Amino acid sequence: MAEIRVPTLGESVTEATVATWFKKPGDAVAVDEMLCELETDKVTVEVPSSVAGVLEEIVAPEGETVGVDALLANVKEGASAAAATEQASAPKEAAPSQAEAKGEASTLKVMVPALGESVSEATVSTWFKKVGDAVTADEMLCELETDKVSVEVPAPSSGVLSEILAPDGATVQAGGELAVIAESGAAVGKPAESAEAPMAESTGGKDIEHAPSAKKLMQEKGLSPDQLTGTGKDGRIMKEDVQRGPTAKPAAAAPAPTPQPAAVPRGPVSADDAAREERVKMTRLRQTIARRLKDSQNTAAMLTTYNEVDMTEVMGLRNEYKDLFLKKHGVKLGFMSFFTKACIHALHEVPEVNAEIDGTDVVYKNYVHMGIAAGTPTGLVVPVIRDAHLMSFAQIEKEIAEKGARARDGKLSMAEMQGGSFTISNGGVYGSLMSSPILNPPQSGILGMHKIQERPMAINGQVVIRPMMYLALSYDHRIVDGKGAVTFLVRVKEALEDPRRLLMDL
Repeated sequence: MAEIRVPTLGESVTEATVATWFKKPGDAVAVDEMLCELETDKVTVEVPSSVAGVLEEIVAPEGETVGVDALLANVKEGASAAAATEQASAPKEAAPSQAEAKGEASTLKVMVPALGESVSEATVSTWFKKVGDAVTADEMLCELETDKVSVEVPAPSSGVLSEILAPDGATVQAGGELAVIAESGAAVGKPAESAEAPMAESTGGKDIEHAPSAKKLMQEKGLSPDQLTGTGKDGRIMKEDVQRGPTAKPAAAAPAPTPQPAAVPRGPVSADDAAREERVKMTRLRQTIARRLKDSQNTAAMLTTYNEVDMTEVMGLRNEYKDLFLKKHGVKLGFMSFFTKACIHALHEVPEVNAEIDGTDVVYKNYVHMGIAAGTPTGLVVPVIRDAHLMSFAQIEKEIAEKGARARDGKLSMAEMQGGSFTISNGGVYGSLMSSPILNPPQSGILGMHKIQERPMAINGQVVIRPMMYLALSYDHRIVDGKGAVTFLVRVKEALEDPRRLLMDL
């Protein structure tokens, strides 16, 4: 028996109301199929099934308030039991042959998994298998791409991929159907030409159950569902829809378009040049990066200040202890832990660089969740090291190595890329000598590291060759003054040129 519990609801959210159950006791459920919808004061959260089987019992009915990790339902595990229940509950039409019945009972649908908070749809990026291919349990079938992460979808069981319902490039909803696996003897179909038909079948003709809180509020205000526009799943009316009041419904309910970067008209292109060009659609991740960076420029009063740091002491310290560090901690000693520690040290002295603007308030954070920008084949992502101010050099290096590897493999969850309070970006690994990093909103500061380059420096009246690096701090001038920004960079410079200051808290 598998327990279905309330998932994490988000920062500062501790309880939710059970809005709608999509299944009833006795219904067959597949892995990642949506069981119910929870409603909080901020977001609507769908709860998927963690196993395939039969919904045995609903513990928290619609309208009940539940806390994080509270028990929602029990699912009796077993794909065979689920298939048997599904077959028993299906309307009996023409009696199928014994072979057909056997094939039908062993067919399993592959569903879109939970995509994360506030993410309701994804694009099918790549199918690793084609119709007719044999698959084993947990073997990767396809890859989905959202505007934040890539999600791999494994096979829920062994068998043959009999049908692909959502081909490459199709947009699918969380909980939607992707494919069908024939576990034994089921007929193998053809790939779907469009993902729209199965999606329409999954929702067409289904009675829409509005949120209990919305029903109660509609009764109090004397409104009917026909007067309101629902923003929940399948057009369900939520509490906030009732609070918004009656609205004129559109003639055809079309999905909201994904926000696109502002289009700039191309100049005239000759036919010869056009024939040699290749046009590739931007990925969701790249569209989101473009939109967020432009939003950052449009929203923040962004300014960049520069300094340079002599890396002699840090490089000497690293070379002296790197072998012992690796032997004891099992991870290499890099430069990022020094920069992370130096930034934490400076953030304590200039807290506004670690703060953010919320309306007319300034939110000062008594912690440092350090974002470390990482380049991946699909674009730039920023995994967050939480409570970095409490970590040692070794812990920071392990976190950076682990999250960096997972970022490159597209394995990061959305939660691991949210909540950062300050960001470090290292363009030096690609050879950048100088740049102006763009803020990662709603943060108020980002430090840009650059290439270490030997340059002649005047020290004590003599010209000497030193390994130098340019540092760039981009900051939101609405909250950070020039004095604070310069002080921050000077403190980072001092800590790196004399690492003993970090130990002495100077």
